[in-house]
Amino acid sequence: MAFAKPSRLAALALALSACAGTALAGELEKPQADKPLGVVELFTSQGCSSCPPADEFFAELAGKQDIVALAYHVNYWDYLGWQDTLSSKENTDRQYDYMRAFGSRSVYTPQAVINGRSHVNGASRKEVDGTLVRLDRTGEGMRVGVTVSHTSDRVMIDAGDAGNGPSDAHVVIVYFEPPQTIKIGQGENSGRRLTYWNAVSDIQIAGMWHGKAQRYELPMTEISKKAGCAVLLQSVGKDGMPGPILGAAFIRKPDRL
Repeated sequence: MAFAKPSRLAALALALSACAGTALAGELEKPQADKPLGVVELFTSQGCSSCPPADEFFAELAGKQDIVALAYHVNYWDYLGWQDTLSSKENTDRQYDYMRAFGSRSVYTPQAVINGRSHVNGASRKEVDGTLVRLDRTGEGMRVGVTVSHTSDRVMIDAGDAGNGPSDAHVVIVYFEPPQTIKIGQGENSGRRLTYWNAVSDIQIAGMWHGKAQRYELPMTEISKKAGCAVLLQSVGKDGMPGPILGAAFIRKPDRL
């Protein structure tokens, strides 16, 4: 797939809400495990002939408990004849923001961004797996614990202490869709039926983290109306571009909802 020309970048998504932890109301559920191996953000498109192998590999990553896997469908290949049903301008903007952060001259699909630090061909199992292991071994994996718990009416996100590490990051909430099988009607993948996992539908900022342990609260009503979501503790450069992801976790809804 040819490279797309850079376009005007957009700012990060609007803030959701955040607050320091106080006394909890209701029974507290047991927290989730807080340090996955890493975060894989796949930039893909239903209209990209090079993407199906990456989407199939990504489905495996999405099934692993120790990886936070998120798929951002972009819209710049829609002109080829098929409008990606899961794409959004916000997803495309995030990829262009990474392009600037990495000092690249263009964006491409399939692109896998690992831990917000490195990018590789999203269809290459060797490159994705190798980068996850390398970053973990060099201390560039998930350095800050992020624990998620909940009561009947709220979700608590506890970000740990960085010690002597980085001191500022955004608490980013990423919402995604359930698995969907799409029949492609036109374009480069015309006639194919492809299944997409963890397709991102919205990105919001819940607050700022300043290197010390802190709690952020979200209303359960906001979480329960979404198919799935994850929290990323992501540093931000002085120019506002996304930086390394320091911690991450899935926000899982209670079974009773």
